[in-house]
Amino acid sequence: MVMMGNIVMTAVVLLMLLLLGGSGVVVESAIGVNWGTVSNHRLSPSTVVDLLKDNKIQKVKLFDADPDCLRALMGTGIEVMVGVSNDLLATISSSSNAADLWVSQNVSRYLNKGRGGANIKYIAVGNEPFLSSYSGQFQSYVMPAITNLQQSLAKASLAGNVKLVVPCNADAYESSLPSQGAFRPELTQIMTDLVTFLNSNGSPFIVNIYPFLSLYGNSDFPQDYAFFEGTTHSVTDGPNLYYNAFDGNYDTLVAALNKLGFGQMPIVIGEVGWPTDGAIGANVNAARVFNQGLINHVLSNKGTPLRPGQPPMDVYLFGLLDEGAKSVLPGSFERHWGIFSFDGQAKYALNLGTGNGLLRNARDVRYLPSRWCVADPSKDLSGVADHFKLACTVADCTTLNYGGSCNGIGERGNISYAFNSYYQVQKQDFQSCEFDGLGIVTFLNPSMGQCKFLVGVAEEVAIKHVSLGSSLHSGSVVCLLILWGLVI
Repeated sequence: MVMMGNIVMTAVVLLMLLLLGGSGVVVESAIGVNWGTVSNHRLSPSTVVDLLKDNKIQKVKLFDADPDCLRALMGTGIEVMVGVSNDLLATISSSSNAADLWVSQNVSRYLNKGRGGANIKYIAVGNEPFLSSYSGQFQSYVMPAITNLQQSLAKASLAGNVKLVVPCNADAYESSLPSQGAFRPELTQIMTDLVTFLNSNGSPFIVNIYPFLSLYGNSDFPQDYAFFEGTTHSVTDGPNLYYNAFDGNYDTLVAALNKLGFGQMPIVIGEVGWPTDGAIGANVNAARVFNQGLINHVLSNKGTPLRPGQPPMDVYLFGLLDEGAKSVLPGSFERHWGIFSFDGQAKYALNLGTGNGLLRNARDVRYLPSRWCVADPSKDLSGVADHFKLACTVADCTTLNYGGSCNGIGERGNISYAFNSYYQVQKQDFQSCEFDGLGIVTFLNPSMGQCKFLVGVAEEVAIKHVSLGSSLHSGSVVCLLILWGLVI
């Protein structure tokens, strides 16, 4: 019996060594999502959380610590990464009291609820704070902020469960070949300090990788190299061959970490995805092919040439929902990264590998009435320029841009699209379709082909007020419904 026990123990040890792969951690990739909320048409957080649960998505990354989102996530068991925005780094880096307050208000408040609390695992300290376009403005705050936040977590007895991380853009490192990867020279010292901290605290290195941006920003970039379907433009790096940009970029980071003495540090992909509109190459089919190829590639556990059999720990798709109020400075595609549209409806067939099959739509979404604002066909539109500009400043008109799904609907169609986008953002307020008499409300859907004229989602608060019918007279309820546009 002793000999048999030794054989079993030896087998277990060998199995563990195989699983560890020399990295010090068991790598089990999982697919999560980024939940951004910069939208003119926000679904209620409870609806979004139901969407996550229905699709068996167990990991979600937030860009802040939105209290409504965190309350909705409480008791679900879904693993959460909350974020400290870049504009808070200076304050938290200079004040331990500010760090204590942030942890108390945004972590402890939601964690300390027993099994009913939020499953907060990571705090993202900044969002791509080393981005080259920031010209170093946040760089000096990162490590002091981490120090203060770590002390705050320790005071709250959370340091063993909640890990600090720093999502980095892939421009933090550079190389002509993956094996020659190195962090930007001006980041060498701070990256050494950062990865030393991450390693000592059992935290992964988080990086955002976007092959789409490589393709979008470089006309010479081979299109097939951005995907996972095979390429005629493979990259040879010594004995290694790279057949897609993701693996090449990932291994460039591996090489950069190795140069600092941390070649086996766990890596998490904080953001990766493909937009569906707003630019050439940003379309539903390309997004489906890229995201499905990525998911299949990661979950195959093949790893990369420099880390065979060691895929990223986790991969967070960017993003869950479209965000129609985001900045378009990087490009109009910024508002169209979601695998779901703003109303939680799947844009294309996608299997996340969660055992749930294809994406499932959000349930019980409450929309505004089926009516649209369009340009009055009987009116001269020669004086419409200022109205068009106003509408597209307030609402989202990025699908009208070159390469967008509504680019070919003509001048009057463009004006109608802008009018309707504004009208829906204004919750179909009757005055919002005036435009000095140039707009008119229609009950016929003006969508054309691939160009969809949206109908906004109803405010949850209005629905809740109506549900308190026992405290309202029936006549008041009807009047309120009319005011809210719920009765035509």
